[in-house]
Amino acid sequence: MYARFKRWLYRGGRPNLVARVMNRGWAIVHSLGVAPDYFVTLEVVGRRSGRTISFPLAMTVIDQERYLVSMLGEDAAWVRNIRAADGLARLRHGRSENVRLVEIPVERRAPILRAYLKIAPGARPHIPVDKDGPLEQFEAIAAQFPVFQVEVVG
Repeated sequence: MYARFKRWLYRGGRPNLVARVMNRGWAIVHSLGVAPDYFVTLEVVGRRSGRTISFPLAMTVIDQERYLVSMLGEDAAWVRNIRAADGLARLRHGRSENVRLVEIPVERRAPILRAYLKIAPGARPHIPVDKDGPLEQFEAIAAQFPVFQVEVVG
């Protein structure tokens, strides 16, 4: 039932009105630093509007490197905005941090996707592998889900 509801929120790969309202609320909570530290708010300039747009995301940390994953794949609005902004954005979790998101090549995504699914239960209905599945399953779907490494900029 939960998985069906989560898929309904993002039917067609885009958030419906309920998801947009929930995301706005979570973006505020994450940016205040109230949630666990791996929940962050990504702020990026909209590619069409030119306004700053906020997205709540789960950040994966592996070997002290930080990563953001698009659970909705290539066509997620934040992914298109990040690409248009040459990766420049701001992360918020109690404090603001200017960052550049650098896209990870497909062949390096599988272990990051697996770690991401372990911390992001809301993403599980959107990524068609079991969170505890073998790495080969993640390799098979890696091209469908962009992964970005977080780099701090001045």
